Amino acid sequence: MRRICLTLPTHRACAGTIRAVAEEAAYGARHFDAEVHLLILDSSGAPDLAEHRRTVAALPRVPGVVVHHLDETGQRNFLREVIARSGAAEPDRLLGLMLPSRVSYGACTNRAFLFASALGCASVHRRDSDSRYQHLGEEPVFPLHHELTALGRRAADVAGLVSRSRLDPAYAHRPVALVGGSFVGEMSVDVEEIRRLDPLVYEDVIGLSVPDGIPELWRRNLIAESFRGAGTAAFTRDLTTLTTVSPTRVDMCNIALAREVYERVPLPPATDTIGSDYFLLHLVHDARLPGVLHNRHIVNFHTGERRSDSGFLAYQLRFAKFLVSAPHFHSVYAGTAAAGESLLGTGGELRASAVAGLVRESIRLDRVENTERLDVVDRSYRKLGGRYAEAADFLATRRDRIVDEVRDEMAEFALLIDAWGSLVRAGGNHELSSKGAA
Repeated sequence: MRRICLTLPTHRACAGTIRAVAEEAAYGARHFDAEVHLLILDSSGAPDLAEHRRTVAALPRVPGVVVHHLDETGQRNFLREVIARSGAAEPDRLLGLMLPSRVSYGACTNRAFLFASALGCASVHRRDSDSRYQHLGEEPVFPLHHELTALGRRAADVAGLVSRSRLDPAYAHRPVALVGGSFVGEMSVDVEEIRRLDPLVYEDVIGLSVPDGIPELWRRNLIAESFRGAGTAAFTRDLTTLTTVSPTRVDMCNIALAREVYERVPLPPATDTIGSDYFLLHLVHDARLPGVLHNRHIVNFHTGERRSDSGFLAYQLRFAKFLVSAPHFHSVYAGTAAAGESLLGTGGELRASAVAGLVRESIRLDRVENTERLDVVDRSYRKLGGRYAEAADFLATRRDRIVDEVRDEMAEFALLIDAWGSLVRAGGNHELSSKGAA
């Protein structure tokens, strides 16, 4: 029986999402003869954590589904044990990269990867707390259906199970490493207000996310399509494509990766930086590993906290760090695109050392470009006025710190890549507290 990890990292109230993802876990166990480990990694405050515990306790027992709900204490204990067992240097530093005190989209997913490896899972399937499933009639549309149909199977064997194939036949012997869809509903990044206030300012700011050297027509198209997912069209029927999946076509709330990917290379553990958790999607694409793109898109929505004054400023910091870090990631992605299949070893595995080398090279970039990006954000936000001018003031007090953090976090990412193999091996078969039965 295949064992998989369906994970929900969260730091906010999401009892409804927990119940919905538990339904998806039950679907996978019923229809695919899979042992589904539902892993909830909970960094919520005490009141929300207590509500989540009550929600988990009330979940019905389902054959083939095992539920793990870990608060940060439970996660920290596991990580300390694994890091100590790995014998890695600077254990306290590694613990800080795996479980930082600030929000990290990459670190929370890295923890899921490490837990999944310890549980002996063949794949990780990630969902987000600020999303929900579409329905067709009365039935929810679960991405897990396509993920379990294709993931880990040879691309040649999957070709007859998808709607269409656009995969180069040269890669048909390789297993499907990634299955993903996007989202519908509200934009993944809350920048629609900027576009409404001033479309030219919007182009200036969002343009910072586009790599240099892109032809102007393509650049404008990328700006127009950024952060919009699959739009607003409702699901009516399945459409699946066997291909090398473009990172721009999928979202991390709707993604599944084979262990051969995440057990080789982790995600950047950058704090307060949106988009940093998309790194492996670029790596899978550039290494020419097969994937399946589907249209069981998840519904995205913005929480009340995100719309509050404090939530707005917190998100502006994450957005600014994303824009400042873009030159470093673009440098790495240019390197992985040029490397192509040479990113793989003789057995078809990702070569972590090659990736770490590209990350380290990116640290040498002139910091002038980083500061110039903050200049663009500052000018743009002051032109918009109102709460964006307040955000400009907020970011100005953190200007040097943002630039320094971005560079330091790339160095820390390289360090984590170096240690990742030993951490995965040290995970072993760790006993986790659970609810449910296989």
